[in-house]
Amino acid sequence: MAATKQVNIAIIGAGGVGKCFISQLTSLASRRPNPKLALTYIATSKKALYSLDHTPLDLSSILLTLPSSTQSPLPLPQLAEHLVSSGTPTILVDNTSSQDLANSYPLFLKKGIHIVTPNKKAFSSSYTLWTDIFSAAAESGAKVYHESSCGAGLPIISTLHDLVDTGDEVTKIEGVFSGTMSFLFNSFSPVSGASSATWSAEVRRAKELGYTEPDPRDDLNGLDVARKLTILARIAGLPVESPTSFPVQSLIPKELESCSSGDEFLERLPEFDAQMEEVKAEAEREGKVVRFVGSIDVVKKEVKVGVEKFDRAHPIAQLKGSDNIISFYTKRYGTNPLIVQGAGAGGEVTAMGVTSDLLKVLREIA
Repeated sequence: MAATKQVNIAIIGAGGVGKCFISQLTSLASRRPNPKLALTYIATSKKALYSLDHTPLDLSSILLTLPSSTQSPLPLPQLAEHLVSSGTPTILVDNTSSQDLANSYPLFLKKGIHIVTPNKKAFSSSYTLWTDIFSAAAESGAKVYHESSCGAGLPIISTLHDLVDTGDEVTKIEGVFSGTMSFLFNSFSPVSGASSATWSAEVRRAKELGYTEPDPRDDLNGLDVARKLTILARIAGLPVESPTSFPVQSLIPKELESCSSGDEFLERLPEFDAQMEEVKAEAEREGKVVRFVGSIDVVKKEVKVGVEKFDRAHPIAQLKGSDNIISFYTKRYGTNPLIVQGAGAGGEVTAMGVTSDLLKVLREIA
């Protein structure tokens, strides 16, 4: 088989993760001249850069030239046709959280366009979309990788695939899957028991430090963790329908769900500090700490997300900062789980996961 001399790259999304990925891709392209990595399309929600003849764009200056572009993004069906028309192997890199783009993955894959992405929505929405994505990939031979959809650059999905694909029996997956929730609970309920800050004060501090979404309710509702659990449960063999099909504990007081803004929510949150204080105090009376965790009991076919108590010596209790920790309990590993731990959020590490997935595709096609 003749060696592939060039692989085209199409990027959608140039925000925090997108910018980091472009930087990593620029470095990768200079270090890896064969096959040539040619950026031929890039778009944000409003701007795009591309040429009808697929002339490569200048990676080193793309973030400077894109904002002044007069071109608009191609509609997704038209984009798929455009990318295929090059006749060159093409990898679509989706650095967004767009549901519309996620819904279009089967369209791109059926046309033989490979996909790498941190977009959780593609793999945690309806189970039908999940099956459509992988059926389309199997049909065309196109590759799809999404390591960064769970745990940023941590090798969580690849580790689980290795366990399952080699025939190990995964019995349980448990861990802290949110950097935001990790930071909040490590500060609010530390192993040392020294924290005197209220829950609302910790939430406000986390927002000021950039750990939360602009509206902290987007973290506190537990849906981000539920999406990650949905992805892992499906890989482990459980046909979970959606992130809302199992128990997910929201830390948003019902009275504050209808707040008009994140700022209003933060203003009123102190009214409910006593609730979380009692949760922490109950754990302390048992010599434990509280953490926001997700768990998948594969044997019982149960998935849940919420606050749980842990002995102070437990690895989940010992977590620092905004780190994630995921424990895989399997038949081979017995009572000592396989643990993956480290930074589970941030533009650079998330982009690293995307770049790593890009390399996986290149190894398979080039």
